[in-house]
Amino acid sequence: MVKPPIYLVSDSVGETVELVTKAALSQFNGSGVKLHRVPYVEDTTTIEEVISLAKMNKGMIVFTLVKPDIRIYLDRRSKEEGIYAFDVMGPLLDRFQQLSGIEPKYEPGLVRKLDEDYFKKIEAIEFAVKYDDGKDPNGVLKADIVLIGVSRTSKTPLSQFLALKRYKVANVPIVPEVDPPEELMRIDPKKCFGLKIRPEKLIQIRKERLLALGLNDTANYASIQRIKEELEFFDGVVNKIGCNCIDVTNKAVEETANVIIEQIVKSSL
Repeated sequence: MVKPPIYLVSDSVGETVELVTKAALSQFNGSGVKLHRVPYVEDTTTIEEVISLAKMNKGMIVFTLVKPDIRIYLDRRSKEEGIYAFDVMGPLLDRFQQLSGIEPKYEPGLVRKLDEDYFKKIEAIEFAVKYDDGKDPNGVLKADIVLIGVSRTSKTPLSQFLALKRYKVANVPIVPEVDPPEELMRIDPKKCFGLKIRPEKLIQIRKERLLALGLNDTANYASIQRIKEELEFFDGVVNKIGCNCIDVTNKAVEETANVIIEQIVKSSL
């Protein structure tokens, strides 16, 4: 039984056309057909070479080409040479354009770009979880952004929100009884942000937290003396690092994140 080879032509890496073709061949138990991927096709010269190979080896072509001129050329030349060529994406592009009135971007590889963006986001979220609350000081050196602050200054939710924007964030709690990790003194101060808060607001937040945990809200954790001590120690750490400070007293997480992103972008210019 003759099993003609299939030439998989794409103007990107060719993953989509290969996946579709393999899905079809799976209905024939794979059938041992040889697949030849031809990626990054941008000119008619490559198309002519593929057509010559397909004609010589009595094969067929399956293709995903988004640029109309290249797609039309392959379709026309394959018909002229009597070669079967199946357009995976073209008819759907054309039909959707007709129904929606939206002009396609005609840019190869957009699916792959979307996938890469998704995986970067997942990687950033995993990073934020791994290096949350000073669990591992090594994360400070690997992070795009480092957040420092006393307890209940929204370090964790802010880290997660920034991770959704694909930033790798480590956060470190500042406590008078614990020396800050020496890694904080080795990073670029421009990527470190201290989260400060007014004492009266912090007292309120901590009292609510204690009550939510079923504890007495008169604990030292929520006392003005303790909070002032922590904030004074925090100011000393910030001055030593030389990093930016953001008052988060009445700011939503999204608002603080926007301020940080703006400063990160500005410092990278």
